[in-house]
Amino acid sequence: MIGTTRQVRVFAYGAPADLRKGFDGLAAMVRDELGRDPLSGDLCLFVSRNRQRAKVLHWDGTGLCLYAKRLEQGRFACLWDGKKEAQLELTTSELQLFLEGSSLVGKLRLSPSPYERKPLVKRTG
Repeated sequence: MIGTTRQVRVFAYGAPADLRKGFDGLAAMVRDELGRDPLSGDLCLFVSRNRQRAKVLHWDGTGLCLYAKRLEQGRFACLWDGKKEAQLELTTSELQLFLEGSSLVGKLRLSPSPYERKPLVKRTG
């Protein structure tokens, strides 16, 4: 099961991926091309060149999980269109919208920025 908290980070590979790759091939891409640890618990999204297939690689603490989806009509949003970045960070909500076929993911921010706690200031007087 894919978590839905902000503690889970989602990284989308910023170019078309060869989705014939399985657990080991995609884990190697996470390590070598994204510069991330495939065993970190982060979700890593890969999309095929024709944007009809996507895979999400995730370490759940006991093993690698691979979620695959094929759209029967339409295409996934293009996450690499005109971008030079090797990766794009999404929220889990944006990942869910992406996997449902939303064309807005990657084009504009769909989730608010995470809340950042400020240190408490002790007032005297």
